[in-house]
Amino acid sequence: MRFILLLLFVSLVACKTETDKKVDTSTSSVQVITTTTQVFETPDVLLGDLFVDVQMKEVFHDGKTFVDCTPKYPAKVIVEKYETQKSKAGFDLRDFVLENFEVPVSISSDFKSDPNKSAIEHVNSLWPVLKRASDTYKEGSTLIPLPKPYVVPGGRFREVYYWDSYFTMLGLVESGEFGLIKDMLDNFSHLIQTVGHIPNGNRTYYITRSQPPFFSQMVKLLAAHKGDEVYEEYKDALRKEYEFWMEGRNANETPIKHCVGTPLGVMNRFYDLGDSPRQESYREDYTQVSAMGGGTKMYQDLRAGAESGWDYTSRWFADGSTIESIETTDIIPVDLNALLFGLEEVLTHCFKDDAAYVASLKLSMENRKAFLDQYCWNEQEGVYADFNWVAQKQTSIKSLAMVYPLFFKMSNQSQADEVASYVKEHFLKPGGVVTTLYDTGQQWDAPNGWAPLQWMTIIGLQNYGHKDLARTIAERWVSLNEKVYANTGKFVEKYNVEDLSLEAGGGEYPVQDGFGWSNGVYLALKGYLENQ
Repeated sequence: MRFILLLLFVSLVACKTETDKKVDTSTSSVQVITTTTQVFETPDVLLGDLFVDVQMKEVFHDGKTFVDCTPKYPAKVIVEKYETQKSKAGFDLRDFVLENFEVPVSISSDFKSDPNKSAIEHVNSLWPVLKRASDTYKEGSTLIPLPKPYVVPGGRFREVYYWDSYFTMLGLVESGEFGLIKDMLDNFSHLIQTVGHIPNGNRTYYITRSQPPFFSQMVKLLAAHKGDEVYEEYKDALRKEYEFWMEGRNANETPIKHCVGTPLGVMNRFYDLGDSPRQESYREDYTQVSAMGGGTKMYQDLRAGAESGWDYTSRWFADGSTIESIETTDIIPVDLNALLFGLEEVLTHCFKDDAAYVASLKLSMENRKAFLDQYCWNEQEGVYADFNWVAQKQTSIKSLAMVYPLFFKMSNQSQADEVASYVKEHFLKPGGVVTTLYDTGQQWDAPNGWAPLQWMTIIGLQNYGHKDLARTIAERWVSLNEKVYANTGKFVEKYNVEDLSLEAGGGEYPVQDGFGWSNGVYLALKGYLENQ
């Protein structure tokens, strides 16, 4: 089925609203979301053939650049000009785009660090650079306006990102920026209440998917410093987010959206409503899927991989090595179900006076633990592995998703001990812990290490008494961060933890600097090491 994407958003500015508006288009392929709202349309719908031509002809090397452009004139006017001019002699598509659109700049890429500043001082000086003020609506822009200030990752990532923000907040705590954390929570609550969930980022083209659901952990983080009234303030938003992830919970044989029925109750998978190329990676997706003979399943799997945050990794590949075999929607991931366990746990606290609701949450929590034990625990190797519900077997891929049950205290001591032993023997590298054990050329595989996975591993190990290993990982990661900063003056998105003389690589774009979650985890780990 082909639908137009309508972003449901109650604008902060006065505007005309429309109800249940639908637009037919051959280039859009995502679910209609309906309410009485201001309507935001995605670039493929607004620009039609112009959008496709710009992306397919690679006017910008990075396809995200064009979808982040702001039109200087109404889209209808630009499209009419394009249809009139494109066949004329000497027409230059790039010149046309530059004449009719404002091209976005990368965030923090031109920031000049002070070599006299320590790494901690540098990160603290970056918060104002990465901070965005509240937004105002601009016609034709893909940016979803947010009512409060927020922190962006940096580089090509000019908007807020869902799961990045939790790890950024860890650093904001160390910097005493509780007001900014509160602003970001308000923004996420606003998105949940108006859009229905927290999108991948606050862009119209991200609305069909979310990201790993860390909102509950953000609330828990602020509540640890500001008290239980934080839970009370955000409990309705938390419950609504849970309903988003559990929509389709009556799934039996056939999965519904994020829900997969199993003998032990409903588990969750990553899922995106769309079945066409991602707008920000249109050329890459279209070319990839066309080479495989077309079909919507691969688009769905690519999009689901983007929702996972691990875009891309051998975790989602049937053959363990090539993206051509991607099957994300066939997999029940360890980390996602641990995160939803964590959300359920927070909800039991928020709604402790609602006995029936708490009982249903606790049953789901018990089911998730039982599922991980029965279907994801590899007794022979002492690790957790993702489960392929289509093939009805564990995947063979070893990844740091295995530490999530330790972070959320879902494991017994014996399981945690075995995971710790496996991490120490196989994942521990000179610069921290590596994401997976496989070098596929994808960015969420070896030899790369990522800040959020260092944190999840360290705290997971700490929870079960493996303090020495946790400290070793923290020390190695912090040392690597400081080494790269000393050499380059930058904190970057990901790091090569195996060969400290080389940069990280892989992925659909160059290594980005800034960088929100690397900054946040660095500050948090400096605090962690000081307190050990």
